[in-house]
Amino acid sequence: MQIQELKLLNFRNYDKVQITFAPHLNIIYGKNGSGKTNLVEAIYVLALTRSFKQVNDKTLIRNTTNLTKIEGTIKNKYQNTYKVILTPEGKKVKIDNNKITKISDYISKINIVLFNPNDLKMIKDTPSIRRKYLNIAISQLNVSYLRQLNTYNKLIKTRNAYLKKMYLNGNSLKSYLDVITEKLVDVGLEIYNSRKEYIALLNSFIGNIYEKIARAGNLKVNYQSDFDLKTKEELLAIYQKNLSKDLTFGKTNLGVHHDDLEFTLDNLALKDYGSEGQQKNAVISWKFSEIAIIRKEKEITPILILDDLLSELDVEKIENIFTFIDKEIQTFITTTEIEKVTSLLVNSDYKKICVSNGKLEEV
Repeated sequence: MQIQELKLLNFRNYDKVQITFAPHLNIIYGKNGSGKTNLVEAIYVLALTRSFKQVNDKTLIRNTTNLTKIEGTIKNKYQNTYKVILTPEGKKVKIDNNKITKISDYISKINIVLFNPNDLKMIKDTPSIRRKYLNIAISQLNVSYLRQLNTYNKLIKTRNAYLKKMYLNGNSLKSYLDVITEKLVDVGLEIYNSRKEYIALLNSFIGNIYEKIARAGNLKVNYQSDFDLKTKEELLAIYQKNLSKDLTFGKTNLGVHHDDLEFTLDNLALKDYGSEGQQKNAVISWKFSEIAIIRKEKEITPILILDDLLSELDVEKIENIFTFIDKEIQTFITTTEIEKVTSLLVNSDYKKICVSNGKLEEV
């Protein structure tokens, strides 16, 4: 899979841009604040309709304008044009100028794997952040997964609201709560099974990749869930047992919305016992495992973005990482240190793109 051409209108600090990319390596360089990350962010938004940063879509629209367009020509088995249009009122997506009514039908068409320095917080951060990374990874494989997540989140909101109503009004029908709970368990089990299968796939790759990058250690990811190894009947009984607690707190205390991931290195929790370098290597191993899984499951190669990699890793680790980038992987590397990157790619063909104040120059 390759993005051949990208067109931007009013995206971040870009006014109007049209640029073509090399099929293998693209090095995007310039000073800090020039717009390097904005350019790869646009590619990411084209694929997943949202930024990899924790920002509102409205912030992607250039100041003093009220509309942003991101358009890309993607070559896979066929060549298609994808478009994301953002306005203060919302977003629209199109494929070959045909409007796609559901975002979930658009996502998974363009597969992308991104490394950004903020990803290094993945291991130390909260369970919700780890679930976010897991959800993004699975949604690129499974079209129905996003719909299941949306349904589950709506059911959680409905159940929590009704719990509060029941607590305040003893006359509320418990039978209605039972219907919501059963639907919640059904959808939750679908999500649980998808996550469990994905982590099993991940573990078939991540240990070997980590060893090649770090030269030592056995990395594994453990999936932790309230639903683990439980039947629907067992879960319904647990929800019934926990009802008084749920009523007291006015929220659902059990479910896949509490799932978490634990990274272990040589059977020790990486969050507690791993060095910062080991944690970085683990996150990068996760990313390259994503590529391997997409290749295996969809028989395509995703687009890879390495945003500001040099600022976080030493040269030896970067050289090890570059060994995973074969000619089938279209890769985008952003950097402020163009000489250092090119010195590591002496035997590779690449395209250089200089960014300066929202302007692009192909070198």
